[in-house]
Amino acid sequence: MIRARLVLLAFLFFTFSGAMVMAAEEAAEAEAEYSRGSRMCLACHGEGRKQDAHEILLSRMAVTADSRTPMSDENHGCESCHGPSKAHTKRASDGSRPAPAITFGPDEPAELKNGQCLACHDNGSRFHWMGSMHDIQQTACVDCHDLHVENDPVLAVESQPEVCYTCHAEQRAQFMRQSRHPVQAASEATSHIGLMTCTDCHKPHGSAGEASLVQNTINETCYECHAEKRGPFVFEHQPVREDCSTCHQSHGSNYAPLLNGRGPWLCQQCHNAWNHPSMAYSGTGIPPQGASPQVLASQCLNCHNQVHGSNHPSGPGLTR
Repeated sequence: MIRARLVLLAFLFFTFSGAMVMAAEEAAEAEAEYSRGSRMCLACHGEGRKQDAHEILLSRMAVTADSRTPMSDENHGCESCHGPSKAHTKRASDGSRPAPAITFGPDEPAELKNGQCLACHDNGSRFHWMGSMHDIQQTACVDCHDLHVENDPVLAVESQPEVCYTCHAEQRAQFMRQSRHPVQAASEATSHIGLMTCTDCHKPHGSAGEASLVQNTINETCYECHAEKRGPFVFEHQPVREDCSTCHQSHGSNYAPLLNGRGPWLCQQCHNAWNHPSMAYSGTGIPPQGASPQVLASQCLNCHNQVHGSNHPSGPGLTR
């Protein structure tokens, strides 16, 4: 019995030792595929070079005391993202230089490039990335983010819109309209710069709401800034409670304040019966032909100025 146990222990010892040796050999083999660190990379990609990447050392990605960053002592510097690329440091016999394991170029699939980023950035605001609109459209992280600079433009209020406008040209045009939310790119000569940016309303990495909104619904997102419109009110305007976009364009409109159309015709899309709402208004209500209070100035709002809701005892018509 004792001999059998000794034989079993010896077998387990040698098996375990062999597995450890194999694991160590595999780790050493994998380690051998890495170069001698970022200093070697900066010999060609330093300041003044054609493909310089030295400014990454000024960013949060290069905090060496933080083990979560690529440049920390526990990681492999540039190759933490670009993969083991020892072959890239030497020229081939024909004079060419092999590319890094991952170049983050346009020819590489988005899954490969994003996989490198999500290996570290898989929490927080990226929780809803899988299945988000950007993910479905095969958008790569590097399509929006620039990591080889001191300050990533998409993270700055003054430069973020220009990055988003690269794809969202329709929204850029909407922000050029007469009535708009104060979102402008830094290249625009406007006093609106810095007041708002795209991520005040949208989560580009996905969300539980529609259109990647920061809240679950359009109304909840609007109430983040327009809390006075939230209510509840004693007398409520039902379209207001249902969806702000029933009457408003969220990015910009040629009708103030961001309305989908000019009153009274916008209002008459719903209010088309009883008393004056049933009248067909036209230019005849504008001086010198006429002076209809439903067409002049703020149109219907001349009287129904509490259009979002009223708490006044005499406010069923939203007039006070």
